[in-house]
Amino acid sequence: MQGETQLDLLLKGMKPKLHAGKYVFATVATTEHIQRNDILGEFKEEEGTTVILAQQKADALQLSYEFVAAWITLTIHSSLEAHGLTAAFATTLAKNKISCNVIAGYYHDHLFVPYHEGEKAIKVLNGLAKGN
Repeated sequence: MQGETQLDLLLKGMKPKLHAGKYVFATVATTEHIQRNDILGEFKEEEGTTVILAQQKADALQLSYEFVAAWITLTIHSSLEAHGLTAAFATTLAKNKISCNVIAGYYHDHLFVPYHEGEKAIKVLNGLAKGN
């Protein structure tokens, strides 16, 4: 199943979903002490491995973090080769003074915004989808 590439269709059909809970980014030297099913995402960098997990899991593991996020999924199946979607929603969020960290999965784009701005981000993204 191929993902959508047309920007107008991506924007109209993105249907952002706000997940319950709080999520954090932490860096670790190894993930051996973290259960795989607790890791929402991970990325290896020279300085360490970044992991994304529920805040309560990070707290239980005594991991340090600085950013507590709300997790939003754009539920449309976007192609990894689509042009302009990230720029469109990132620009719109920035105009509304909402920072955004993006993870592109095979099927969907996942946005991590400051936790206290999750509901506002959903309203902004829905407005973008409606052409506002």
